[in-house]
Amino acid sequence: MLAPAPVEPPPPARCWLPVTPLGSAQYEPSPLAAAIAYEPPSISKAWAAFLAHIPTILLIWVVTIVIAVIGFVASLALTALGVGLSSGAAGAEAAASLAAVLGNLVQLPFTILSNLVGVLFVAVPAMHYASGEIIDTEGALRVLLHRPVRYLLAGVLFTVVAAVGFVFCILPGIAVTLVMPIYVNKIFLTDSPILDAFSSSFQAVYGSPQGRVFAGIELLAWLLVLVVSIFTCGLASLVAVPVATFYIQNAAYHRGVLS
Repeated sequence: MLAPAPVEPPPPARCWLPVTPLGSAQYEPSPLAAAIAYEPPSISKAWAAFLAHIPTILLIWVVTIVIAVIGFVASLALTALGVGLSSGAAGAEAAASLAAVLGNLVQLPFTILSNLVGVLFVAVPAMHYASGEIIDTEGALRVLLHRPVRYLLAGVLFTVVAAVGFVFCILPGIAVTLVMPIYVNKIFLTDSPILDAFSSSFQAVYGSPQGRVFAGIELLAWLLVLVVSIFTCGLASLVAVPVATFYIQNAAYHRGVLS
């Protein structure tokens, strides 16, 4: 009797998806995203995905706004206290300046924490299209708390590079910003080193014709969000921003920028 042919090991994983719903901390490797990720994107599909994730999106908005407001109030209170204590005293101007600096320093950790939670606006659509599942609030927070140091360091790198791009010339800053959906996807869904994730994201967007088409689609999407937000005094951004992030992630997979 012939011996059975040896079974080859599966290919290496390119992303991490949950075995159970994303409320669980258990993961298993999966080489491809869900089938829905590769379908042609449309506003109606992005809208449906947004409606399915309303509780999660609402929580992200509430937490980011609350953290930002607390940081602002703490900064304002410290600055006002410093100005009040220094009024009429010698060196009042220097004391007031010091109070303003300390107020900004107090606000900094709140800003960082708010941005850390806010990145879920991009990460939740990435997880949704990678797994094909609805990402609930518990699952989103579990993933965020799974590797917070990695996410913070990735955010620092992205912020510094984007800031340098905007300082020296606006266009490089915009070019870096357009890489963010791909970068966040790789940071959250792969184990690639942060620098490799950034460089491969940049290459994926600008290294091929389809990637550049995707960048154009993303730019048009954000311009539409900006116009809608301006005409509604910012209220429409509460809906337009998350809908755009779902649309952009779908477009990235459909165009082959993500796989």
